[in-house]
Amino acid sequence: MAEWWTPVGLSLRVSVLSTLLVIITGTWAAFRMKKKAWKKRSWVEPFFMLPMVLPPTVLGFGLVYLFGRNGPLGQMLGLVDMHIYFSLSGAVLASAVVSFPLMYQSAKAAFQKVEDGYIHAARTLGTSEKKIFFSVILPLAWPGLAAGGLLSFARGIGEFGATLMIAGYIPGKTDTLPIAIYFAVETGEWAKAFGWTSLLLILGVTVIYTLNRITPGEGER
Repeated sequence: MAEWWTPVGLSLRVSVLSTLLVIITGTWAAFRMKKKAWKKRSWVEPFFMLPMVLPPTVLGFGLVYLFGRNGPLGQMLGLVDMHIYFSLSGAVLASAVVSFPLMYQSAKAAFQKVEDGYIHAARTLGTSEKKIFFSVILPLAWPGLAAGGLLSFARGIGEFGATLMIAGYIPGKTDTLPIAIYFAVETGEWAKAFGWTSLLLILGVTVIYTLNRITPGEGER
């Protein structure tokens, strides 16, 4: 029974860590792109969105090239005894890369909905930019940010292609749910594959239901 739950625990761990990572980086990138100085750098945004349109194998190859043991970043990390290739850290990195565009787009849309009048009013009262961000902008943008976090979590827990290339299949170490399902089917363990698939389906329905609750349609507001 413990063997059945191992991929579940690994997937949750990977997805939670990658979601925290993209919430921080995606929110920061979206907020910076709202600034006038960054708006002029329109060439930057396509790079933020690339993981959404590139095949997972291409993303996986890029990660292996950069973070493999002979890759430029992999060699640098090796100097401090850190290894991304064939490790749980690789799975976290792959999940973060593929889910980043979802968080970025959600955060960008959320910040665009924040009326500038509230920000100008806070500045008039002498409020610092840091306090404006945390006490004005974030509370107003939280539904969109929460939606981005949920989508990133669901995308991260379902990541397969890039994860398999950078993290590999190491039972008990990198066998996340999608990878475990694939190899269970390959070895004819249909009961395990069906159970894990059902779990992911339930998770998907739960995420969609929650999204509908926190971001209702215009007619429901």
